[in-house]
Amino acid sequence: MNLTLSDAFAKFGAKPANRLRALSAIAEDGAVVLSCARSYFGRPGRGVLRYEDKLSREPGDVQGTALLGRHLTLARDEDLPIRMIVASPKDAASGKVGRSFHVRTDLVGKVTKFDGDHFIVDFTRPPDPRINPPRRK
Repeated sequence: MNLTLSDAFAKFGAKPANRLRALSAIAEDGAVVLSCARSYFGRPGRGVLRYEDKLSREPGDVQGTALLGRHLTLARDEDLPIRMIVASPKDAASGKVGRSFHVRTDLVGKVTKFDGDHFIVDFTRPPDPRINPPRRK
């Protein structure tokens, strides 16, 4: 489903600071919602979708980049989950410019590296509690 950026953040209960160019926001449940460019994904291993990027890639959006840096630091230091929005360029053949967005509610990420610029978030499917229910003590 193609959404606006604001609508994509809202799917996770987050309100972006900039409704047109936001890179991240905090959801109502405390998760960090991350807007990811489709071209920066890779698959390092089975069951892992890796997003790898640099804050310095977006030099024109100083406020958005600074906020993303704070959100990544918070997620790394407090082990917060990351939720994914995927940004894709609109189809040039349609005559439309800009980006479209969709969400991946089936994946949850974790910051595995953040050095103040370069960051890596690994997304995986959470375990199904119906398959392996938690054990009672």
